[in-house]
Amino acid sequence: MERSTIVRVHEGLHARPATRFVKLAKSFESEVEIIKGGKAASAKSAVKLMLLAVKENDEVTIRTSGADEIEAVEALVGYLENPLAGLAEETAPAEPDPAGETLKLVTPTAPVEEDIAGALRGVAASEGYAVGAAFAHFPPEIKPESRTLSPADIAAELVRFTAAVDTVQARMNASLTSETLSANDRGIIAALRDIAADDELRDEVVAAIKTGSDAVSAVIGAATKIAAQFGQVDDPYLNARADDVQAVGRQICLALLGQADVSLDDIPQGAILIADDIGAWDLARAPLKRIGGIVCGHGGATSHIAIIARAHGIPAVLGMGRQVEQLRATKQIALDGHRGQVVADPNAHLLGRFAARIADAAREREALKAFKDATPRRADGTIIEVAANIGSLEEIDAAREAGAMGVGLFRTELLFMRHMHLPSEDMQAETYAALATAFAPYPVIVRTLDIGGDKPISGIEFPQEENPFLGWRGIRMCLDRPDIFKPQLRALLRAAVHGNVKVMLPMVSDIDEVRQTRALIETCKAELRAENITFGEFQLGVMIETPAAVLIAPTLAREVAFFSIGTNDLTQYIMAADRLNPTVAKLNDVTNVAVMSAIEMTARAGVAAGIMVGMCGEAAGRPDLVPQFIRMGLTELSMSPASIQRAKKCIAELGA
Repeated sequence: MERSTIVRVHEGLHARPATRFVKLAKSFESEVEIIKGGKAASAKSAVKLMLLAVKENDEVTIRTSGADEIEAVEALVGYLENPLAGLAEETAPAEPDPAGETLKLVTPTAPVEEDIAGALRGVAASEGYAVGAAFAHFPPEIKPESRTLSPADIAAELVRFTAAVDTVQARMNASLTSETLSANDRGIIAALRDIAADDELRDEVVAAIKTGSDAVSAVIGAATKIAAQFGQVDDPYLNARADDVQAVGRQICLALLGQADVSLDDIPQGAILIADDIGAWDLARAPLKRIGGIVCGHGGATSHIAIIARAHGIPAVLGMGRQVEQLRATKQIALDGHRGQVVADPNAHLLGRFAARIADAAREREALKAFKDATPRRADGTIIEVAANIGSLEEIDAAREAGAMGVGLFRTELLFMRHMHLPSEDMQAETYAALATAFAPYPVIVRTLDIGGDKPISGIEFPQEENPFLGWRGIRMCLDRPDIFKPQLRALLRAAVHGNVKVMLPMVSDIDEVRQTRALIETCKAELRAENITFGEFQLGVMIETPAAVLIAPTLAREVAFFSIGTNDLTQYIMAADRLNPTVAKLNDVTNVAVMSAIEMTARAGVAAGIMVGMCGEAAGRPDLVPQFIRMGLTELSMSPASIQRAKKCIAELGA
């Protein structure tokens, strides 16, 4: 049986999503394959699955054969379309986005300074500055035994290999129960454990042993081969999995030899860990609070080492290559995780510079913490709402932890994109209600479906367009498709009883679009009354992201309850420069006088009409621009959670 679908797993089937998918596949008796681009892989092997490099929005086919093939297809396609459903028992969070984990910043934006003369350079993998005693971690290399087995010894060697894998898995399972592990680290170890027992690795080793190779040599050979395959994949995150495979191979070899790896338990407080290579398994179990920084020959910004370092606020420079050998006898290290620079035995002048940077960063971090629960106000006492931009319920905790005063932009596209069919009214109502409840009494501003031919979804057939960014999208599409728009509006009305729900329309360029929407809302209310379904009221606003909306802002302000300026699209439309086109990137500058003038015109119109004017583009979180936006009259700024505390601090200083 076969069925095709679009993958909606965030960032694709990388380490942990792959192991979860495999776990689900293994729960069925049927043979299961996943096919992408004409290449097929067993869905019961995490390694084979990751080597297929299945990314978010890829089209794949699930092929099953066996007694429960129908159930297998349904479950596996369901996971790919909605990876959060049916996996409530999984306690590990989703794999962090290596390009931008929430609240990962260790220090504020690094000051612009010249490179350090004589510094060694690597990959800037985790921000921050550190100075500390060098702690060299160079465990002995495990070399192949290069023994040739007699036919009579093969069976015993296979048993020995199986026992070693069991030992490694048992050790990793035991570490998963440790209360000192964060949920993030626990998830990484779980992924490594699954690699240790993966069919691809096992089959490679078993095949080598059956031809007469000893188990240690077979494991080293298999791990090296699979790691090389990961290195050839055109995906930086999957490239980094090569280090994971080698690390797992090392642990199996140590178990085969009856040896324990060199421990990091004795690392002194504040020391800089120096290693040619270190496995995520070793680092996750180390006393991370004592590690001042990490310098490593292997690894990159997308490696599990980097992810662990960022999650724990440890500055790190990875990918040093052979340069790391120069640091074996070093007594002290100065590390710049912003620029990827490492200085061995720094002089007094450089130590002074680093000490100043570290002190500034520490003061900044502590100062920002004080603003988590702050309510920023203008000098006249007006509250400035600092809210979060989010796209799913899974982002609620990060937003609340950062101190978000509600949600200034909830992108509903993900809810639609996760499924092979349009989400039902009930499903939408539950989602919006959960959002409203989580932030009550703060407002949550939900943007109605903003999708076009550049991001097609199942259930909506988009025309072929030369430029979908200027085509049938946003409110234009919704008004043409009331069968899609009305269920969303009804769901929002139903959710409004659970909190302070506001609704805004995207891509507005004509006043009639607002009036047509209002008429549709009234129709929805009448239907809900007739069906005896409870509903509430919500304020209706518009996004200001087209030049037309800016020019008719005074008229729009008389029709709506609020404006929300979407600086990302407004900038590209004002400057006629595609924000995804690197050749015109310099034109995509929100500080350009044309864009800032458009923002000011919008603010003036909103203030004159007495309505709220907010902003939900990333510019809302820029400390250099926040003062100007406040002076223009904006009273709501919505941004990524990582920027919230700094924005609150900036506003508080303005009102002081």
